[in-house]
Amino acid sequence: MEQVYVTRVELLGFERRVTPIRHYVYRLMVKWSDLSEKLIYRTYPEIHTFHKSLKEMFPIEAGQIEKRDRIIPSLPAPRWVENDKSRESKKSTVSEYCQALIQLPPHISRCSLLCLLFRVRPEDENPTAPSTYTIDKKKHKISGPIVLDTYRVIADFTKTSKHEINLHTGDLVEIVEKSPNGWWFCQFESKHGWIPASYLEPLDTPEEEEEADPNYEGELHVVTRSYKAEQDDEISLETGETIEVIHKLLDGWWVVRKGEETGHFPSMFLQIAGKKAAFERTNPHGTKLPPRRSTIRNAKSIHSRSKQGLTQDAYRRNSRRYLQQKSSRLPESRRPRSSTKSPLRERANIENIPESGSETEQKKAAPVIPPRPTRELILERCTDKTRKRVSLHSAPTASVS
Repeated sequence: MEQVYVTRVELLGFERRVTPIRHYVYRLMVKWSDLSEKLIYRTYPEIHTFHKSLKEMFPIEAGQIEKRDRIIPSLPAPRWVENDKSRESKKSTVSEYCQALIQLPPHISRCSLLCLLFRVRPEDENPTAPSTYTIDKKKHKISGPIVLDTYRVIADFTKTSKHEINLHTGDLVEIVEKSPNGWWFCQFESKHGWIPASYLEPLDTPEEEEEADPNYEGELHVVTRSYKAEQDDEISLETGETIEVIHKLLDGWWVVRKGEETGHFPSMFLQIAGKKAAFERTNPHGTKLPPRRSTIRNAKSIHSRSKQGLTQDAYRRNSRRYLQQKSSRLPESRRPRSSTKSPLRERANIENIPESGSETEQKKAAPVIPPRPTRELILERCTDKTRKRVSLHSAPTASVS
């Protein structure tokens, strides 16, 4: 009997579920080669997990060996609700991704892993009642991942403005938007508002997946507002200074470098260098700085081991190592010239070794040995004692009769 495979996947919309926690599922109409049609429900994290497994099964087609051989479509990792601001980069939609999968060569589009993803499950036949339902009748697709991350509050937070929200330790909130300045817009029951990211932690692990590794090459930014360091690992900067951002942390306190000095600095006081209106940046909730995690009192985490970040000494050490390696890779003509001589040159001068590179130049620079002075010159210019010794040595020996 010929194997049944998927011939078409149509995205109808999405539903919002409230059990076991609030989440979204996509409504997919799957058409099979035996002409049957089945309605299934899948979450975006589930589709992305399948995507990672598919790349592991077909590493060549995923471009893991040669990027030019990649034919498997890309799919962005699940983060938060996509809005107009986050659509700067073109990302594949769920509908486009599913259609691209079906058009792949048969050894991929008809593989058991793909069929298992779209196969009907018991929960598809008896789905829970949705709280909301959204459908795009014109395009029949939803742009971007419609997924709300759930975070836990680690300490009581009292709002100080109408834009914020009161929360208590242990509350589970859904994150609608993660602003790079350290303020996140969240949803709790029927309330919405901003809260510092330092008051939140993921449910699964204390490690934050969206936080990238440090980039010691740095990205040029301009300081839009001066700030004086209040802690030892922070750095003081003045308005208009140009610095390099080497680590963008999600709590809004980025690690920056000025020369060889590094330190934490509030990201809301920074603007990418060369961007217009650098000093006119505003924030949706005023200019209040988000608190750092170390300043939160009575923080209670559900994880046995808290997140271990890099110390400022590690940032400085790694940054200096990178700058030294970068300087060693530059051509001699482009290396910065220093007024002080290197230890090798100083040692060469102490031993009176010429600084010329070739042996021929060293021979030419060697001093010439002067000729021995004549007897007449010695008698003319030397002292009486020296002239007597010269006279004795040069006097003829007397003959014995």
